[in-house]
Amino acid sequence: MRLVTAFVAWLPRALLTLAAIGLMNFTLVRLAPGDPAAVIAGESGAADGAFIDKIRADYGLDQPIQVQVGSYLARLARGDLGVSYRSNLPVGQMIAQRLPATLLLTGTALIFAIVVGTTLGIVSSRSRGGWLDLAIGSFAMLCYAMPVFWVGLLLVLIFSVALGWFPAFGMASLVPKQGLAYLVDVLHHLVLPALTLALLHMAVYVRLARSSSLEVMGKDFIRTAHAKGLTDGQVLRGHVLRNAMLPIVTMAGLQLGHLMGGAIVIETVFAWPGIGRLAFDALLQRDYSVILGVFFVSSVMVVLANLVTDLALRVVDPRIGR
Repeated sequence: MRLVTAFVAWLPRALLTLAAIGLMNFTLVRLAPGDPAAVIAGESGAADGAFIDKIRADYGLDQPIQVQVGSYLARLARGDLGVSYRSNLPVGQMIAQRLPATLLLTGTALIFAIVVGTTLGIVSSRSRGGWLDLAIGSFAMLCYAMPVFWVGLLLVLIFSVALGWFPAFGMASLVPKQGLAYLVDVLHHLVLPALTLALLHMAVYVRLARSSSLEVMGKDFIRTAHAKGLTDGQVLRGHVLRNAMLPIVTMAGLQLGHLMGGAIVIETVFAWPGIGRLAFDALLQRDYSVILGVFFVSSVMVVLANLVTDLALRVVDPRIGR
């Protein structure tokens, strides 16, 4: 019942937030330099004034800006993301084809970052001041300091070019496969881009899990648990992890937006066919409808992630929201 109440309270705020994001995205994209009508006309080989005016009229670009904004928000309310200027395909259809690849990449990277980062952070806290703590902390700092695109290129050079263990680009082999062989092929292509995207965020969870665990270990109820005769493992599983997970779950919800932003770079480096690469190509082509559609869908995913995070926190600690 508490979760339903939280959802009902969240829904109006989410709708207002998405409306504001839609308006902001539209304004920022239209303020960017470049004319999509001129780009389309130039690539068609007929860049005369009459043809450019016709393109503007066909896509409603000749309307006053307030009319264009109203039309765009009305379409969003109906779930219509518009039509691509370049391909004349519905933007929703184009995003739906690319979204599973992005969700696979970001979801795998997030799970890897949370599991590995939290584990290393707890191991580091249990050996505080020792060589293992120093080694894990140095590794986390190194991962955090390295640029994402540089890490991706380095992994390609080592594991693809030099060792030949993993493919360097794409989501699947050029030779089509079926069934289980296709699944294995996709997972094989997924390793390098997911690892590249996860390393930066894993470093954050290492530091967060370490500091949270050390803070919880200093509480009175931990000393009480040890006084009752509980083993270190029982105290860790039953008390430390439960309380240390609260900031980690919160950070996971906040980092989804960063993962979506980082996916644009990763998908470009590894030629991963997700919505990040779709947005990059649309930006070069001044395809405003596709850019706005990708921005809005990404915003919806972040808002939903915040809802899931809020509900997960209430499950982990029932005292929240009382």
